[in-house]
Amino acid sequence: MARNGRRREPRFDDEAEDDELRAEPRPRARKSERPKRRRSGSLIGALIYWSLTLSVWGAIGGGALAVYYGSQLPPIDQLSVPKRPPNIAILGADGELLANRGDTGGATVRISELPPYLPKAFVAIEDRRFYSHWGVDPQGVARALVRNVAGRGGMQGGSTLTQQLAKNLFLTQERTISRKIQEAILAVWLEHKYSKDQILELYLNRVYFGSGAYGVEAACQRYFGHGAKTATLSEAAVLAGLMKAPSKLAPDRNPDGATERAAQVVTAMAQEGFINDSAAKAALANPAQVQKTIGAGSINYAADYVMDMLDDTVGAIDQDIVVTTTIDPRLQTVAEGALKEELDKKGAKFNVSQGAVVSLDPTGAIRALVGGRDYSESQFNRAVSARRQPGSAFKPFVYLAGLEHGLTPDTVREDAPLNIKGWTPENYSHEYFGPVTLTKALALSLNTVAVRVGMEVGPKTVVKTARRLGVQSELQTNASLALGTSEVTPLELVAAYAPFANGGFGVQPYIIARVKTAVGKTLYQRKTPAPSRVVDADDVAMMNVMMQETLLTGTARKAELPGWQAAGKTGTSQDFRDAWFIGYTSRLVTGVWLGNDDSSPTKKASGGNLPVEIWSRYMGIAHRGLQVAGLPAGNWRSDGSLDDVVARPLDELIGMFTGGGGAPAPAPPPRPRQSAPLPPPEPSAGRRAPDDATATIPIAPEAARATRAAPRSVDELLPPEDIPDAGAPPPAPRGRRPAAQRNIFEELFGGG
Repeated sequence: MARNGRRREPRFDDEAEDDELRAEPRPRARKSERPKRRRSGSLIGALIYWSLTLSVWGAIGGGALAVYYGSQLPPIDQLSVPKRPPNIAILGADGELLANRGDTGGATVRISELPPYLPKAFVAIEDRRFYSHWGVDPQGVARALVRNVAGRGGMQGGSTLTQQLAKNLFLTQERTISRKIQEAILAVWLEHKYSKDQILELYLNRVYFGSGAYGVEAACQRYFGHGAKTATLSEAAVLAGLMKAPSKLAPDRNPDGATERAAQVVTAMAQEGFINDSAAKAALANPAQVQKTIGAGSINYAADYVMDMLDDTVGAIDQDIVVTTTIDPRLQTVAEGALKEELDKKGAKFNVSQGAVVSLDPTGAIRALVGGRDYSESQFNRAVSARRQPGSAFKPFVYLAGLEHGLTPDTVREDAPLNIKGWTPENYSHEYFGPVTLTKALALSLNTVAVRVGMEVGPKTVVKTARRLGVQSELQTNASLALGTSEVTPLELVAAYAPFANGGFGVQPYIIARVKTAVGKTLYQRKTPAPSRVVDADDVAMMNVMMQETLLTGTARKAELPGWQAAGKTGTSQDFRDAWFIGYTSRLVTGVWLGNDDSSPTKKASGGNLPVEIWSRYMGIAHRGLQVAGLPAGNWRSDGSLDDVVARPLDELIGMFTGGGGAPAPAPPPRPRQSAPLPPPEPSAGRRAPDDATATIPIAPEAARATRAAPRSVDELLPPEDIPDAGAPPPAPRGRRPAAQRNIFEELFGGG
């Protein structure tokens, strides 16, 4: 080839110039096409390159965040689902669920025990891809991240059921990016460790449903009054709808909002094919009805008392348990209704704001326990915790001490002014009956006679007697003890009356009969203790005779329990601060207390009016269908006679009601004179001689006569418990004794 007109030969030595071996350059036209192809290819390549680069760095960054926030979690190999707080299911004596106690408010349920549509309702409205994802729904997470980056108030939405469970089990409720990442990590771990059904079961037993209910069982009981196993489709929809806002959509607070949300759940279930159209239409046409709590929910007072007693019964609780109590749900409802109805009707008139009812059977089993007027307003359990002065309701222990020291119901004592070291106890009316039998003194609640008897046997003896029968509160050993000035609780006072109903045996009030685990293992079974006699049978019989008279002619004569032999005692404390009635039959011992929590005086509420009315209403229903049985009787019998000195002072009162113009009635026929018996020189079997150093009044053979003021009216003569309502008709005859055997009090006040 020639260049510049000269021909040059090719050379193959090392000295040949490099450019002599190069090929001819390509035409310029072809050279100009090459850069265009490079620019087009490099744009696509750059996009691919940077996409891959960003993806890699994003994955690295995400992994770094996951590692960082994951490092703040416990090691995965040590992670476990926290144990669910134990639930205490409290049952009535008939097996009916009364209440749940514990942090969750309900027992654990198996998903296999639930209606199929109940768990599906949660899947339809909360996580439609639950059975297909691996714990995290990428679409939901992406949506939540976008909202968070946009600054719309933190993380919202995007959580699967598994993530919600992870949050409830392990994390706080804060809505931050860190919590969201940790939630996702834990959700993946849960999906790896548990099956879908296990996760859903954990979820249904742990999530919050509002109104203090954790878990679907607690929610069903709280809102619908039955367990989750019997939940309807409409009820299941309401429960699933609560997940959006448990407190805001709680059906007992926002029924319209709950119903609207439930309709959305039903629609979602139909769209997912979980229910057919006919079922959806039926659910929409018949929305769930929330159970309204009747009254104040007084069963909670009993449930609280169960919890107080449970620790001493079974110790620490670390699993779900079932406690069977002695409570009769029917009687509990009746007692609550009787108390509330009376206070609603007459509470304002008598300035009485609170009350309590305790009912035991003669063995000490608590059948009803109402600790206040309305549990939702006050959880203070007055039945077991309020210490109040019992007033004359304490007198039976004084008279029992007297009987145990040789007195009898027919023993005569003087109702007259009394001065004990400057203290002068008086009857309510400031009037006195003179010589009266102990039976009438107790029936009419005469204060001076009770104090005389108390000082004859000694206050220490009275305290020992009350302790023996079950009074545990501190009692002051002074003369006023006989008038009930030492405070006691309603429960212990009612329990102390039980020996009069059961023949003289002491009882320990109890409410827990049996405790089992959720799987049926017995943890506690109450055993009936051997009977322990605390009162002699004859003394029981005499006390029953005396306290029957209280209902026949005395301060509780307004009490009505047709066909039953009943006895009891009223009580009213100073300034009408407390009003009591403790009454009993051979089947039930029931006490009623009324007053104010601040101990302010009532407007003459006394044991003989409101408490007797509540007692009568409750006992009348409680005894329906029970076989009639009399009170325990003994060998003692009254001869039915009264000393002239006892009868004559009351003859004047007969004329007030018979049109005699106050003229004296004809003198009764002569009868053998009867004086107060002397104590025996040697203590006889079953009796104790007076050995109390605090006894300051000797037991005299005959009480001294006292000057009596002229009586004005029956109402003025009777103690405050006995003031009847104006215009109230006399009580109907009870037919317990033939007319010929009625005494002057029965003819005057009714009864017999």
